[in-house]
Amino acid sequence: QEQLVESGGGLVQPGGSLRLSCAASGSIFSGYVVAWHRQAPGKKRELVAGISYSGTTNVQAPWKGRFTISRDNANNTVYLQMNDLKPEDTAVYYCTSRWYWGQGTQVTVSS
Repeated sequence: QEQLVESGGGLVQPGGSLRLSCAASGSIFSGYVVAWHRQAPGKKRELVAGISYSGTTNVQAPWKGRFTISRDNANNTVYLQMNDLKPEDTAVYYCTSRWYWGQGTQVTVSS
């Protein structure tokens, strides 16, 4: 069964860092863009960053300079490095590719 599995979320203090991972089974990622979205409580889901198969990245403006997306095609994994985290970054983060969505991983930024 093809699926995406996110990991790496958790509770972190403001100013801290987390690295989220998204592991794909099968050939979900092969040749395709992978993106991270997030949904904060009471808010709409929003696109955070995307990366092409060749490694071209696009981090949306609100997170430029703090978040970095990368991928390891050999291991079918995409990462989201999040630095200088703020309480407003608290959300469920989802990995997506084509029509596939992961189950999400919770990130909570709080002191």
